[in-house]
Amino acid sequence: MLGTAAERPAMPAPTPAPSDAKARRRAGRPTAAVLDQAGITTAALRLIGKSGYDGLTMAALARSLNVAPSALYNHVSSKHDVLMLVEDHLAAMVDVSAFGREPWGEAVRRWAWSYREVFSQHTPLIPVIAVLPVADAPKTLAMYEAVTAGFREAGFPEERIISAIVALEAFIFGAAYDVNAPEDIFDAGSLAGQTPYFTSAVARLAEQGHARPADVAFNLGLEALISGFAALIP
Repeated sequence: MLGTAAERPAMPAPTPAPSDAKARRRAGRPTAAVLDQAGITTAALRLIGKSGYDGLTMAALARSLNVAPSALYNHVSSKHDVLMLVEDHLAAMVDVSAFGREPWGEAVRRWAWSYREVFSQHTPLIPVIAVLPVADAPKTLAMYEAVTAGFREAGFPEERIISAIVALEAFIFGAAYDVNAPEDIFDAGSLAGQTPYFTSAVARLAEQGHARPADVAFNLGLEALISGFAALIP
């Protein structure tokens, strides 16, 4: 005779099918990100965009990737390594497509303008990359290879190619800072009376009404460099 509902023992709950169990585990515990250099670079750029370069720390980067810091250190040994990944990523954004296709001067012009535009958005990285070895940075080396090949094909003396690139880079990096300079950077303030020539020249520039004075300065300097280097081509 069957007992009442209170007397009957409770039936054990059915064991979920393996697929159901996996689905429940996935819902309860998110899977950690699979780390690789591309993923680390993307996460670092996202963090930089949100918090700036000061906000880029190994701990913050690990949190953004949903991994433990120890897992991150298996792929990069320091923030310096992360910055090298970022720099290599940015180098791939610089336009070198004109080398070998257009006249040398136009190719240098397009490369330099593109280079300045990319790094004007990442000026905190410039002091790092200015002294950063290029070893094991494939995209950076690809950029330099394209530029070097363009100089060679134009007949530029090979022993001067690297020096010319360094000179151009020094100018480009400085110009990248200038893009972000305040509009009143050359205002002499209360000392204007002691600097009449400088103050007058600043006023004459302002009278021209340039929308972006930094572009005017960059164009002037770049054209002078291109003309000077062109004189070295036999």
